[in-house]
Amino acid sequence: MTGIDIAVTEIELDEVGLRRSDTGELQVISLAFPEPEVCGQPSVANVGVLLDGLRSAAEGCLQERFAALVTMPLQKSIINDAGIPFTGHTEFLAELTETDRPVMLLIAGDLRVALASTHMPLREVPDYLTREGIRETLQILHNDLKSRFRLDDPEIVVCGLNPHAGESGHLGIEDDDIIAPVVRELAGTGLKIRGPLPADTAFLPSAGRADAILAMYHDQGLPVLKYAGFGHAVNVTLGLPIVRTSVDHGTALDIAGSGQADTGSVIAAIKLAAELAQT
Repeated sequence: MTGIDIAVTEIELDEVGLRRSDTGELQVISLAFPEPEVCGQPSVANVGVLLDGLRSAAEGCLQERFAALVTMPLQKSIINDAGIPFTGHTEFLAELTETDRPVMLLIAGDLRVALASTHMPLREVPDYLTREGIRETLQILHNDLKSRFRLDDPEIVVCGLNPHAGESGHLGIEDDDIIAPVVRELAGTGLKIRGPLPADTAFLPSAGRADAILAMYHDQGLPVLKYAGFGHAVNVTLGLPIVRTSVDHGTALDIAGSGQADTGSVIAAIKLAAELAQT
């Protein structure tokens, strides 16, 4: 299918790092599912093993057995159907690594979009956003842009929450009362941060140069990024003690096993993980 001659070698977890992988060899740690896997048909019975594999991979990174973690999409609904609360990889890995505030950063070419909130209903977002939370998110974003992406003095644009960034309080108070004070505070310490800008113009060249843009919620920032580079974009979790990247799409159960899946985002995620592991 790949057109590449690859030897797949099954190894045990405790063998990782003990033998060097030869060119053209893919070392695999295999976990047996209780029920046979059927493409496009997730099984509740297999959820436990699925999460055990994710947990082992993350712990392997913490133990420095692995240099980085690249995750593929998970069907969140089937995990919840198994009685396990699960909102996404980001939150799962944050709990596992005891990270208080993970930050989602998606990358498509030169466009980097971070999120102040992650996977939650839209009606909960305004109450979730606080000065402390936005301050921590911006500090993590700034620090990781410097340490992981080697940007000496990163410039960050912050989106407003409401239309027109609140229109001086006429369209919502969050922009003036929560977001703007934090931006002023951090800018006063020397960080190159500006905002809140109306989200409908923050992504335009006229808004000025930006190494990253902080969106307030999932569907404020991701539509722009996915339009710019869907199928080649990468999701990076900042703030973790490990390197974790992921694809920019979901499970696409409707085409599972058909050979139609685009591997562009997978390849991009692996390449970026390798680059970040070097830093």
